[in-house]
Amino acid sequence: MKSRFNLTQLAVLSFFFSLLMISSCQKENSQTGTDEQQEMEASKVSSESDGESEIIFNGLFDDAIGVNDEVGIGGTGVFGRVTACPDVTVVRLNAPAPFPVKIILDYGAGCTGNDGHLRRGKVITIYTGRLLVPGSVATTTFDGFYFDSTKVEGTHKITNISTPVTANTPPVDRKFKVEVINGKLTKPSGNFIEWSSIKEIVQIEGLGTIIPLDDIFKITGAANGRVKRGNLIVLWQSTITEPLFKRFNCRWIVKGRVRTIRANTNTNSPWVAVLDFGAGNCDNQAVITINGVSHQITLP
Repeated sequence: MKSRFNLTQLAVLSFFFSLLMISSCQKENSQTGTDEQQEMEASKVSSESDGESEIIFNGLFDDAIGVNDEVGIGGTGVFGRVTACPDVTVVRLNAPAPFPVKIILDYGAGCTGNDGHLRRGKVITIYTGRLLVPGSVATTTFDGFYFDSTKVEGTHKITNISTPVTANTPPVDRKFKVEVINGKLTKPSGNFIEWSSIKEIVQIEGLGTIIPLDDIFKITGAANGRVKRGNLIVLWQSTITEPLFKRFNCRWIVKGRVRTIRANTNTNSPWVAVLDFGAGNCDNQAVITINGVSHQITLP
């Protein structure tokens, strides 16, 4: 009897062990699929976040230059549209000298520009000189500033690194170093994007005219960031692999590609994302390609 009991017990244990192995294999296969979905989502989120940051902070470049002819070109960004809604305050920091000068764009409780975006709060920029003059710097910070429902924080710095010219000599180039230092975009849900970047913006067309709407710029450089979306937190680095092109007559990047790779990911990983801004058309559409799969996104 004792021997028969042990054999029965062994059979039962073997049966349950077999079930456990089957269940384990099923769980492993299921987890593999889930991991792939998570990899795809994490890469897509990082590329989307880099693209959103690029567009919002690129708009600040246009606004800083476009306030007026004294500090820039005048008539670009929010100032190049029919309804430029911020109240503009000019403060001479070393009066009566024209520079340095602080310019405050106050959108108040909120106003919707001709681009359809609601802005509120203040954008504060200090200029050391006219931005078209080599060596001039414009440093922008924010006071309760929102782009639609997204809170914008950090420091945006433009430095004119063009080749110095002599009096009455036309510029041979127009080049800017643009830095975003500890930039942050926070959503009402608590999701956020943290973004820092160093870019070089070179004007390639329109140097011979005083009309800003024919100006075209080429952008190169790199960035890094961290995004929180729900329970997902992703760190990434991005590099412009094909120069981005921007025009003052379009509020979006019109062409170029950005390669985004997540932190601690092998460069040969299939989960590297490539964001393609298009072939030159002025629209808010872009395509992210990850592991051979393309996703169309809408830019802000």
